[in-house]
Amino acid sequence: MPLRLEIQRRLTARSERVKSADLHPTEPWMVLSLYTGTVVVWNHETQAIVKSFELCDLPVRAAKFVARKHWIIAGADDMKIRVFNYNTLERVYMFEAHCDYIRYVAVHPTHPYILTSSDDMLIKLWDWDRKWMCCQVFEGHAHYVMQIVFNPKDNNQFASASLDRTIKVWQLGSKTPNFTLEGHEKGVNCIDYYNGGDKPYLISGADDHFVKIWDYQNKTCVQTLEGHVQNVTCVCFHPELPVILTGSEDGTVRVWHSNTYRLENTLNYGMERVWCICGQPGSNNVALGYDEGSIIVKLGREEPAMSMDSSGKIMWACHSEVQQANLKVLGETEIQDGEKLPLGAKDMGSCEIYPQTIQHSPNGRFVVVCGDGEYIIYTAMALRNKSFGSAQEFVWAYDSSQYATREGNSVVKIFKNFKEKKTFKPDFGADGIFGGFLLGVRSNSGLAFYDWESSNLIRRVEILPKHIYWSDSGELVCIATEESFFVLRYLTERVSAAQDSKETLTEDGIEDAFEVLGEVQEVVKTGLWVGDCFIHTSSVNRLNYYVGGEIITIAHLDRTMYLLGYIPKDDRLYLGDKELNIISYSLLLSVLEYETAVMRKDFSTADRILPTIPMEQRTKVAHFLEKQGFRQQALAVSIDLEHKFELALQLGELRMAHELALEAESEHKWKKLAEVATSVGQFSLAQECLQQDQDYGGLLLLATASGSAEMVGKLAEGAEKDGKTNVAFLSYFMQGRIDKCLELLIKTDRLPEAAFLARTYMPSQVSRVVELWKENMSKVNQKAADALADPDQYSNLFPGLQQALLAEQYLKETHAGVIPAAQYPLVMSNEDRDVLEESRGFITKGEITEPEEAVESMRMSESPVAPLEAAVMEEPIKHEPPADPAPTEKIIDLMEETPLSVPATEEHVEPNQAQSVCHVKGEIIKSETLLTAAECLIQEPCTEVPAKDSEIMQSSPVEDVELSDEVTVQDTASGAEAQPDIMASEEAPTKAADDVLISTDLKADSLLPSESAALGETSIPDQLETAIIPSEAPPMVAVATDETPVVKVAVAVEQLISLEPTESSLLDVPSVTGQAFSDLSLGPSLSSDEDASAVLKPVPVWEVEQEQEEETAEPPAETEDGSEVGELPRAEPEGSDDPAEGNVAGQEAGSEGSEEPADDVEEAMNDEDLGDLDSFDLEDIDASDVSLEENLLGE
Repeated sequence: MPLRLEIQRRLTARSERVKSADLHPTEPWMVLSLYTGTVVVWNHETQAIVKSFELCDLPVRAAKFVARKHWIIAGADDMKIRVFNYNTLERVYMFEAHCDYIRYVAVHPTHPYILTSSDDMLIKLWDWDRKWMCCQVFEGHAHYVMQIVFNPKDNNQFASASLDRTIKVWQLGSKTPNFTLEGHEKGVNCIDYYNGGDKPYLISGADDHFVKIWDYQNKTCVQTLEGHVQNVTCVCFHPELPVILTGSEDGTVRVWHSNTYRLENTLNYGMERVWCICGQPGSNNVALGYDEGSIIVKLGREEPAMSMDSSGKIMWACHSEVQQANLKVLGETEIQDGEKLPLGAKDMGSCEIYPQTIQHSPNGRFVVVCGDGEYIIYTAMALRNKSFGSAQEFVWAYDSSQYATREGNSVVKIFKNFKEKKTFKPDFGADGIFGGFLLGVRSNSGLAFYDWESSNLIRRVEILPKHIYWSDSGELVCIATEESFFVLRYLTERVSAAQDSKETLTEDGIEDAFEVLGEVQEVVKTGLWVGDCFIHTSSVNRLNYYVGGEIITIAHLDRTMYLLGYIPKDDRLYLGDKELNIISYSLLLSVLEYETAVMRKDFSTADRILPTIPMEQRTKVAHFLEKQGFRQQALAVSIDLEHKFELALQLGELRMAHELALEAESEHKWKKLAEVATSVGQFSLAQECLQQDQDYGGLLLLATASGSAEMVGKLAEGAEKDGKTNVAFLSYFMQGRIDKCLELLIKTDRLPEAAFLARTYMPSQVSRVVELWKENMSKVNQKAADALADPDQYSNLFPGLQQALLAEQYLKETHAGVIPAAQYPLVMSNEDRDVLEESRGFITKGEITEPEEAVESMRMSESPVAPLEAAVMEEPIKHEPPADPAPTEKIIDLMEETPLSVPATEEHVEPNQAQSVCHVKGEIIKSETLLTAAECLIQEPCTEVPAKDSEIMQSSPVEDVELSDEVTVQDTASGAEAQPDIMASEEAPTKAADDVLISTDLKADSLLPSESAALGETSIPDQLETAIIPSEAPPMVAVATDETPVVKVAVAVEQLISLEPTESSLLDVPSVTGQAFSDLSLGPSLSSDEDASAVLKPVPVWEVEQEQEEETAEPPAETEDGSEVGELPRAEPEGSDDPAEGNVAGQEAGSEGSEEPADDVEEAMNDEDLGDLDSFDLEDIDASDVSLEENLLGE
């Protein structure tokens, strides 16, 4: 019978003429040397070129891998040997080896030697460890030496083929050949040694079209193979299979049986002449080189002929030799998973046929060997021939007394007790047969199952299987295909009932014979059943088992392995590879039995097996139970704390999860438990978890959502202690504990933010914070520190400070504590409250904490004073060009421009300071609009600075600047024209309003009682009415309108209320203070070409009022008791002996009788001596190192 060999093409690579080919022993690579001078490396798995070397312009006739050095050695027609590292692609060495074309290169299997042959008729030995020194030259051939090959049985011996028609055998170290083989009529092109140990054979091919087999021990030709019609260019003994491959210039590759020398197959791929053939030890792959490219083919099956019985005896075939190993010899030897077992092989003898498969019978008593179209049944103990016959395939039944064979593609024979029982022809043919509980027959149309006893059809399935695996019970079967495998349950009762009734029988058999349990998209290489668990190796070299619809991985294999069997008493699984190495992996039988019982829902059996499962395997079992949906059982079985915690959360066992979290002390567990506890409403547990996790953000959310003021308080203290300043600040802020917020900002060195917070909510602390700010700022920039205004020193720059202080005291004394959340609908919101209005009639029980000079201004007398003079503290304006927009770079829109007559008040006059007015391009800027940077930052509404403006002007006091005592009074324009602009730059002025009511959070609906009683308005335009107000009081005044403000009754709650006046319907009414400070402009000295300081010059308020009163006349203001306010007595500052004040008083008195022309006043202003301020340079102030743009509470 012919040798049954499947031949599959693995790679087809088109290229130039291929002169040599070599396969890498471990990588899926093939190296080709081309006639064009190029060496190419192909990956035959990915079908792609992975490396390429350009050697020369001449043909490269030889290229070989040296795997142990990661080299490729190539010889070319330029007579040079080149060595390349195939990983780095660098050339390691190059030298001239011969004086003619290099024909072949052979690499010694163990020593650092290579042999080269050439057309110069020489063979040379090179040692790469000795810097590629030529160790020996072999002379003796009379023509080109075409090929050289080392003897695999004796590495010191090699043979050479030459065109002088001879084959010579040489010994390393000897100059002369051992012997010469002659027999070819023409030149010999190729030779090769037989790899098996049983025959000392050598094969050769020549230009006489013949292939000869030589016995190099007897020095005789034992066989001549005839069939090629052109020169034979290459020959090869396959390293694994009993075949000989020969290639010729006739374009064919012929496959011969190495034992019978029968021609088995002829391959012709139409790629012209064949030039080289290369086999690979340990593989069935063969590389072929042609004129038009190369091809890799796979011969036969790679699965080794190996089998193991249930007792642990392993039998395999090495070529024609049968060997046996017994696992019992290992004894108590400790076995490591995946390690090669140290087994000793016992020779059982030689087989009469070449074994392609070996199978033990189910009971292990017999073993069958199949190959060459025949089968032989041996006894397993002594390898005695029990039976034999012709067959393409052989399979055992579920019992050892029956087996079946397939002859051809149509006939199946069933034997029982080694005698033929029945022969039948399946309806759709027989391309393959499968043993087991039923006899499976594969055909082109699908798979058919037959009964062993009656050979009746049980069921036909439209599926094309590769393998079929039955369980020991015959209940489960796995059908493996090219892409997946199916698990079916065989229903014996239904089959028996159907056979008895014969009612449900169809041409496809019994429909209810099988129940499909599942399909898995995984390719099975080999497999077996243990209970209800299907163990298999996959195409991606994984060792898995399938149970209950789940795939569980036992191990990842580093190479292709084949399952041999499972020994229950050892709890180990055994596998073998094609090199006949045996390895083992642990797989507990108790685990498999437990999982089998669970799949059968036999929980009583499972509970009985569970105590036998080792503790280290419990978690694995628990994962299996979880996947099957038995989470409660999995929680009881698992010993992995992480797994138990997850299961407890899934099952809602929060008490157990809490205990596990306490034991694990993992922040991740506390966080997950807190989430689950919150979702189910267990807030006390959630709070504990968040505290354990130190999740202050989550605690804040929980405290606020639950409305727990106590929890917020504790959270604030804990967060501050642990340095979580963001949460601490927010917690204090929500509690209304502004003092704590302020101290927290100071403690974290956030002094600018602290100053703004104090200005808004705690004005009594402004001076202290500003002092700390200045001290800190002076370390960076002294000028910037000097520019910060302290309300103790510059009270005129902080309008509304008195009202804010009174409101702060009012809130402090009327604080009602925490209000229950149930009263939320009854409590007025902060947006609707007006604290200034609420505190109007409030009489404090204690003293108001306020700056010193503000206190002094409250003690001023109310006696009439000299004619009104607007004594204004004059300070230069500080110019700081900002780097980018920031809160300090906004111009404050102070008030809407509404010309109204407002009674003037007398301002506090700082010692040694006078009043002046600065003009720039005819625009007038009122001094009241110049605020400190700290005030501007907290006032609303704000207008963005235009992008084209290059500088922002900020008003801030600078110390040690003395002003001239001379004051010049200037007429102002009409009331509508008297609304000045605050200049953002010298060229591009930006409009600003006259009035100085600052807005943050609350509405300034009314005034303080003392101030509202002193306000009034006259109906005579020329008559000036002044209010009797202390000259040093903060200049924050509003005018009562016809509408009586409605004061809402607010409940003092624990809420944050800004102490700054806010926008309201009265914001369009200019204040007296705003009017007194508004008529200012920049003097001509601030031109773009000159470097001078901006100087503030006051303009008498009465001139502006006269213009405003001509356009509108408001009704007289009413005091709180309902009486109208008449002419207000003018206040005179104490100790007003300064000559500058007298000058101003005289000018004011003169202005009552007659109004001077504006031109005269302007001329007088131009003639005025500005004193020291003319020499002040704004550019001297450098605040580039100062940045107020940091986030309030950046961690």
